[in-house]
Amino acid sequence: MNRFSTLAIDPLIPSKSNAETLPRLAIPLGDPAGIGPEIVIKALGNSTLRAAAQITLVGEQALLQASLKQLERAGADDVDLSPFTLLGADSPITGLADIKPGEPNVVTGQASFAWLNRAISGALASEFDAVVTAPIAKAVWHAAGHVYPGQTEVLAERAGVEQFGMMFAARSPHTGWPLRSLLATTHIPLNQVPTTLTPALMSRKLALLVASLRRDFGVASPHIAVAGLNPHSGEAGKLGTEERDWLMPWLETAQQTYPQVRLTGPVPPDTLWVSAGQAWYEDAAASPYDAYLALYHDQGLIPIKLLAFDRAVNTTIGLPFVRTSPDHGTAFDIAGQGIARSASMEAAIELAIALVNHKNRARVS
Repeated sequence: MNRFSTLAIDPLIPSKSNAETLPRLAIPLGDPAGIGPEIVIKALGNSTLRAAAQITLVGEQALLQASLKQLERAGADDVDLSPFTLLGADSPITGLADIKPGEPNVVTGQASFAWLNRAISGALASEFDAVVTAPIAKAVWHAAGHVYPGQTEVLAERAGVEQFGMMFAARSPHTGWPLRSLLATTHIPLNQVPTTLTPALMSRKLALLVASLRRDFGVASPHIAVAGLNPHSGEAGKLGTEERDWLMPWLETAQQTYPQVRLTGPVPPDTLWVSAGQAWYEDAAASPYDAYLALYHDQGLIPIKLLAFDRAVNTTIGLPFVRTSPDHGTAFDIAGQGIARSASMEAAIELAIALVNHKNRARVS
C-alpha cells in the first residue's frame, strides 16, 4: 500500500479496461508568492505519481524556472518538468516578472485566480478528470477584486452546483486507519455558525457524505459520528439548546432515512476525536467510525491538522469532476527558501488519481 493511500485498493493502478487512459490532472500553481510552485515541483519529483497520470500545470513558465533555480540553490533534487504540459491564463497577467517570494500583492491574487479558472474551464470541457489546487491567499484574492470565501466556492459556482462539501481524508502511516471528515459549515465567522446550521443544511451535508463514502471510498454501510455544537453537546440544555431543540430530533429522522447507515451523536466535541487519535497512532480498531461530520471549520480542522497536517487532503464532494488540495496554506513566511514539505501535495495528487481510477472502475463494472 502506498504511504499516502486513502483508498483500500491500490489507487495508482488503473483497471485493465482503462489502462491506456491515465487520469488527466490539472494543477494550478496557486499564489506565485507562496510555496505553491515549490511544493508542486517537489511533488512531481515522485516518479510513481509521474507515471500514474497525465499532468498539466497551469501557471507561467518563468515562475516555474525561477522556482527551480531557488530549489537548486537550496540543494533540492533536480526535477525535470519537460514531460508536463503547461497552460497559461486565458488572458495575459501583467507584473508577474516583479513578483518576489513571500510578498503577495494584487498581481499574485489575480494570477492565482486566473490559473484556477483556467483549470476549471478545462475540467468542465472534459479536458481534465481532476483539478488539484495549490494554496491561495483569500485576502490577496479580495485585494484583487475576487471576493470569495475560498477556492471551494469558486469551483462550485463555476460548476453550477449548489450542494457541495469540504471533505478531508488521510491514512495513518502508523496503523493504516483511514481518517475522513466532512465540514457542515466552512468559511464563515464563528458567530454565524449557530444560525447557519439547520436541519435542512445537515440533511444536505449528510446526503453528500453518505454518497461520497459509497461512491468514492467503497464504504457501503458507513458508521458516521455527528458532532455536537456546544460543550458537552449542550448538557441537556444547560450549555446550549441547539442539540435538544433540533439536532437530536434531526438525527432520529436521518437514521430512519438511512437505515443502512449507523449515525452516532451528537458526540460531545471535546471527546469526538479521542478514538480518532487512538486509531491514528495505536490501533486502527480504536475508532468505530468510517467518517466524522463536524459542524464548523475549526471543530473539524484542528484535530485533522494535529493528526495529519502533512498527509491530509481536502477534496470537494458534489462537483462533476474530482478536486483535491493540500490541507495547508501559502506559507509566505518560508516561500522561496526551498524548505517547504510537499507531502500533502503528493497526497492530494495521489488521492485525485485514486478517485478518478475508482470512478472509472465503477463506470465499466
